[in-house]
Amino acid sequence: MITVHEAISRFRRDATMSAVLKVVLAIGAAVIMSLHFLPISRIVDPTFLLMLLGIVWVTLWVRTVKGSRLAAESSTLIAAGELDQAEEHVGNSLRAFSMSRAIKSMSLLNLALIRIAQKNWPDAALLCREVLAPGRTVSDNLSKSSRLLLADSLLEMGDLRGTYEAISGLYSHRLTLGEALNLLRIQTDYLARIGAWEPMTQGLETKVQLAELMPSKNSARTQALLALGAKRLGRADWANWLRRRVELLADAQELATERPLLAQLWEAEMPDSPLSTAPVSS
Repeated sequence: MITVHEAISRFRRDATMSAVLKVVLAIGAAVIMSLHFLPISRIVDPTFLLMLLGIVWVTLWVRTVKGSRLAAESSTLIAAGELDQAEEHVGNSLRAFSMSRAIKSMSLLNLALIRIAQKNWPDAALLCREVLAPGRTVSDNLSKSSRLLLADSLLEMGDLRGTYEAISGLYSHRLTLGEALNLLRIQTDYLARIGAWEPMTQGLETKVQLAELMPSKNSARTQALLALGAKRLGRADWANWLRRRVELLADAQELATERPLLAQLWEAEMPDSPLSTAPVSS
């Protein structure tokens, strides 16, 4: 298994080495091309030297493609819950040299996903911050993934200011549906922790519809937080209706254990007539 500090060290080393190699290869190609105009070209064939340089370039990129395959395989293993095997693939990917910083960044994010699944939030946050380090060029997709994972980790660590900063960086991005669902989950949790009930329940009906698309555990927690927000604002119809939906998805005691704030949702029920359909948004 690879430690976070080793992973970051390997990432930085390869980033430096790949940048240096690209410069060296470019200079080498320029020098070889200039040999055509020098007398030495009668002794040393510039075309042959260019072929050797091309072989070196292709060899380096073959190793890069192998690293890309390892990164892709680790993503599949994480999705399947095979965390030990996924971490082995990530370790191999990070230890292997690669000319692509994007592939190395993806491997760091895969390791962050593994650490989040292991509830090792500080390590996950360190890995995401490394990808987003100032002065580092990151693709839009990697930036969004890093910020979502960072916000998730910092929220679990209780770093609300850091969570807000990570979330704020996502508002200027165009999000996919999956990314929007993750942002809604994190944002709802964050707003509940700071007691921002009004913003949390704005567009309540739409947020509930989106929450229905989440995995059952995330859906239950998000809808429970929305129910608590509605209860705090005196919206008994929404609070009681959402609470009943949550009870169908998850165990109330487990939810309250993970988020003690939610215990308030199962205190004395708010007076309300039984509802068979969703409340009408005001």
